[in-house]
Amino acid sequence: MHNFVFHNPTKILFGQGTIKTIGPETRAWGKRALLVYGRSSLKQSGLYEQILASLRTAGLEVAEHGDVRANPLVAHARQGIDTARTQHVEVIVAAGGGSVIDTAKAIAAGVPAEHDVWKFFTGKKSLKTVLPVTTVLTLAGSGSEMNSGMVLTNEATGEKFGFGHRLLHPKTSILDPQTTCTVPPDQTAFGAIDAISHLLEFYLTTADPDTSVQDRLMEGLIENSMAACDRCLQDPLDYHGRANLMWTACLALNGLTAAGLGRVGFPMHLIEHSLSALYDVPHGAGMAVILLGWLRAQQTALGKRIASLGRRLFALGEADPQLATEQTIARIADWLASVNAPLTLNDLGIPAADIPRIADNTRGLARVWRLADSTPERVAAILRHCLA
Repeated sequence: MHNFVFHNPTKILFGQGTIKTIGPETRAWGKRALLVYGRSSLKQSGLYEQILASLRTAGLEVAEHGDVRANPLVAHARQGIDTARTQHVEVIVAAGGGSVIDTAKAIAAGVPAEHDVWKFFTGKKSLKTVLPVTTVLTLAGSGSEMNSGMVLTNEATGEKFGFGHRLLHPKTSILDPQTTCTVPPDQTAFGAIDAISHLLEFYLTTADPDTSVQDRLMEGLIENSMAACDRCLQDPLDYHGRANLMWTACLALNGLTAAGLGRVGFPMHLIEHSLSALYDVPHGAGMAVILLGWLRAQQTALGKRIASLGRRLFALGEADPQLATEQTIARIADWLASVNAPLTLNDLGIPAADIPRIADNTRGLARVWRLADSTPERVAAILRHCLA
């Protein structure tokens, strides 16, 4: 296990009846707030009125920035930055899933900056100060409610980049599992897949051979993601299933799972970000396809590690490492199929002829993320494994 520093300053308020606390939790950081939310679900569910009432009861002046879309755009975040500046906003409130929270973080970073917010994502500028952010989570998956990252798409350049900094941790996040009971089945599954992909990025890219504590933690979270997702799909109103999925997704990417692993990478996310940027596919759907292709491409290099995962997750009794690796990938594919996730590029409507274009699109993010091994040629090889 490598040396590490684990510091997560986000305060979590978890459980039923916690929505009403967003007002006082936010008021501790300012008086003028910008409420950031998505397109329609927040108002349809009645959460919009609950959140607004709590904020106003706490004495906050509230401006609004709605209409955040999935795979959120930097252009829309720029509009939010302009609104926040005009309204002299002191604190940002995000009410939604990862797309909304990431947009809120970008606004929080962009308001004090004297340059365009996209320069943070390209590594041309460093982050020095941000507005505080509080959140009400309504979709389990991204983990943005308790981590220091954000992801946006630049529609003008066709790039989807992620950026992380310790100042981007939300101050407080409200996690009431009941808010996710109306999430559609496909989005529920995509959220679980996203959480699993976060865990597998760490599990399979660490070079440390002795990380038993983290291994057992990540294996348990993957198992819980699958089981909780199955429960939620069987009964969308299963509170404990929703609670398990929400907390599992939060823990998957809050810094704890990567602690002690040394240098890790996000090669699967690198490729999926290009799919999302170029084709606007749901992130979890893209991750399902890339995950399978990447595992197939790594059977030789990471066979022992993949086999170990399968023995823990699926109680595989196969002694032969190669066969155990193949069985593990097959079992993961079976689970993805059981939750109606896409399994191939064709399922996403992406033709094989587009592979060179996708691979070339990964160049910029590979440079920013310092993934020197993820050359366009290697990415193209992985994408060809996504055709089967």
